[in-house]
Amino acid sequence: MSRTNGPRRGDQPVKASQDNGRTYWNRYAKNYDRSMLVFGRPLAEMAELAANAVKGARRVLEVGAGTGLVTMALAAAVQHVVATDYAERMLTVLQRRIRDAGVVNVTLQRADLSALPFEAHSFDAVVCANVLHLLPDLELALAAVRKVLKPGASFVAPTYCHGDTRLARAVSRVLAVTGFPVQQRFTFDGLRHSLEAGGLQVTRCVLLPGVIPIGYIEGVFGAVSQLSPVA
Repeated sequence: MSRTNGPRRGDQPVKASQDNGRTYWNRYAKNYDRSMLVFGRPLAEMAELAANAVKGARRVLEVGAGTGLVTMALAAAVQHVVATDYAERMLTVLQRRIRDAGVVNVTLQRADLSALPFEAHSFDAVVCANVLHLLPDLELALAAVRKVLKPGASFVAPTYCHGDTRLARAVSRVLAVTGFPVQQRFTFDGLRHSLEAGGLQVTRCVLLPGVIPIGYIEGVFGAVSQLSPVA
């Protein structure tokens, strides 16, 4: 597999922090949902697209689940969700959310995307929402995802594109001053090409507008498929 974590089509890689952002997310967990009042404009459509992409699946892995803003939509669409995050306090908030909502088909587990503790080919889909821009090594993460997916299963990877617009680039640099652990300032085209370089056959992609736009991408590893534009 070719390297995919370097610059591509205007993307701007950022030096990784020592703990890959875990300390930041543990500290920030209680305020994450509040920040979505500013950055969350694309989230409702993104969650709907992701849920539709995996609808009816038996067992879905969500990596980087955070506080569960996407988890709830997935849980309503599939039989079972295994929701993971590497930040314990994010999972604490998520546990409270699913308990308060009476959701019973979500299992929580602390796990790092680059070293997923699951058997090979054990999931019918993997959802990785708003995570890829935080990863210091995209190739390693894609290899981990590919290992746990069943052959032909869907990978759904909507990602904040910090490099796609002038406003997004400016806001991203302000966030970086506060300690936000961005590793890749993807453009939308750069995100898609990076995933394709990692072996993903893209089946659907759409740019969702916002202060920092979200590039919604889904596809299948190692399968030949045609791009289906989203209106």
